Amino acid sequence: MAKTWLPPAEYIATLPRATAYACLYFTDTAGRPFQLRSVYGSEAWQWPGGNMDPGETPWETAVRECHEETGIAYDGEPRLLGAHFLAPCGEDWPANHIGFIFDGGMLDDEQIAAVVLDPEEHTEYRVCTLAEWEREMTPRNFQRLAHIDRARREGAAVYLETAAFI
Repeated sequence: MAKTWLPPAEYIATLPRATAYACLYFTDTAGRPFQLRSVYGSEAWQWPGGNMDPGETPWETAVRECHEETGIAYDGEPRLLGAHFLAPCGEDWPANHIGFIFDGGMLDDEQIAAVVLDPEEHTEYRVCTLAEWEREMTPRNFQRLAHIDRARREGAAVYLETAAFI
């Protein structure tokens, strides 16, 4: 079978579709993860972040979304903690979804108290121990949190896969 060269636009049309998100992972000074309660979907707790806009890099997305969702103007350097691949979920989300989780560092009590949420996206924020988060989260989302927390403590990025998401 002879291979035929396709112009880039035609070739790209044959590839799987994908969307991407990026976020910042913060802890308080005691090492407890900081998360936001979303008004969307079944996965209530998440990190400051969101879907990439056209022309934006994952890092730019994480910083922009963090500022929009919390008021935190993060100015640190990019440090990747993990990449996350989520398979399509039928008509609910018919594309791959790829995530980039960056280390946002530690927030002190003053920074946490100054968080201003966008009420159209999040209803509250919390810092909890991993054991407390495990009781609050779905097992799938908690595993992602635990892996990212370990990646930060051990200094090595992780790759995660989720079969399908809603």
